[in-house]
Amino acid sequence: MTGYTIAVVGATGAVGTKMIQMLEQATFPIKSVKLLASKRSAGKKILFKGKEAEIQETTAESFENVDIALFSAGGSISKQFAPEAVKRGAVVIDNTSAYRMDSEVPLVVPEVNEEAVRSHKGIIANPNCSTIQMMVALEPIRKQYGLDRIIVSTYQAVSGAGISAVKEMKEQAQKMLNEEPYEATILPSGGDKKHFPIAFNALPQIDLFTEDGYTFEELKMINETKKIMSDDKIKVSATCVRIPVVSGHSESVYIEVKEDGASVSALQDILRNAPGVVLQDDPSNQIYPTALAAAGKKETFVGRIRKDRDEDKGFHMWIVSDNLLKGAAWNSVQIAESLHKLGLIKVSN
Repeated sequence: MTGYTIAVVGATGAVGTKMIQMLEQATFPIKSVKLLASKRSAGKKILFKGKEAEIQETTAESFENVDIALFSAGGSISKQFAPEAVKRGAVVIDNTSAYRMDSEVPLVVPEVNEEAVRSHKGIIANPNCSTIQMMVALEPIRKQYGLDRIIVSTYQAVSGAGISAVKEMKEQAQKMLNEEPYEATILPSGGDKKHFPIAFNALPQIDLFTEDGYTFEELKMINETKKIMSDDKIKVSATCVRIPVVSGHSESVYIEVKEDGASVSALQDILRNAPGVVLQDDPSNQIYPTALAAAGKKETFVGRIRKDRDEDKGFHMWIVSDNLLKGAAWNSVQIAESLHKLGLIKVSN
C-alpha cells in the first residue's frame, strides 16, 4: 500500500486523540499511523480505522521512516524530539508554542496562508487555538478592506487546559450542587501560585502573567496574528478568559477596517463565501453561533456582525469554533493535507 507514515506524539492527550480521529477523515493517502506518548502510556491500545494500534514510548528512534509527525505533547517534548524527527526525514507539524514565533518556522492556517508551508525547513507550527479561529474569520475581510485594529475578548473552553481540567470542573460543579467542599488545583494556570474553581465561574487569566499585565495566552494571540497576517503594524489587543464550557472557544471581536465601503451586509457576503467559515447571523430569529453547537465540528462559525455606533470603520462580531478540532487537531491535519496537495512531501521507503 502506497501512502504516508504518520506519527502522532501525545496520542493519549485531549488533542492527540482528536488528531487520530481527524486522520481517519484525511483525504491524503496514509499507509500507517504510529502512536507515541510517554513511557507510562506505552502498551495502551487505541482504535484507528477500526483496528487496534498500540501506543509506543516516544524516543528519537521512533521517527525512523516517518513522513509526517504531528506533535501535541507539550513544548518541552517538541523541543526535545522535533529536531530528531526532522533529522530522520520527517516533516513536523507542531501544535505547541515551542516554535510558533521562530522566524525560521512558518505559522500556518491553511485557509489563510497555505503558501507559507513552502518555506518550511522541517518544522511547521500550528497557531494557538484562539488565534486560528479568529484568523479564519478575519483574513477574508482583511483581503477586501484591510485591517487597522483588532480587539478580542475570548471565552475559552476548559478542554484547552487538558482532560484533567475538564474532570476537575465537572467534579467541582457536582460538589457545588451538592453543597459539598470542593478543590481547585489546576486553573487558571497549573504553574501559578493560586488556583480557583472554574465551575460556575469565569477566570480572566489563561497562562501566567507577564510584567506588563498581559498573560502569555494574550501575547500569543497578539504576536501570532501579526505573524500570520504578515503585518507588524496592525494593532491587536486581547483579553483571554476561561469559562465553564467543555469544548468550543467563543470570541467577541472588534475590528477597524482601512478602506471605505464596508458594511454589515458586505462583511456577511464575504464570510458567507469564505473557506472554513459558516455564517450564522440572523438576530431576528436568534440565529448565532454557540459553543455547544460548534462542538465536534471542523468549521469556524461567525455571527452577530454589527457596525460600531461611534466608529465609522468599526465592526463587531462573534466567532466560535471547536478548540480541539479547528483550533488544534483539524488545523494540523489540514497542514499535512496542504503539504500533500502542494507536492512538498514524498513518501519514504
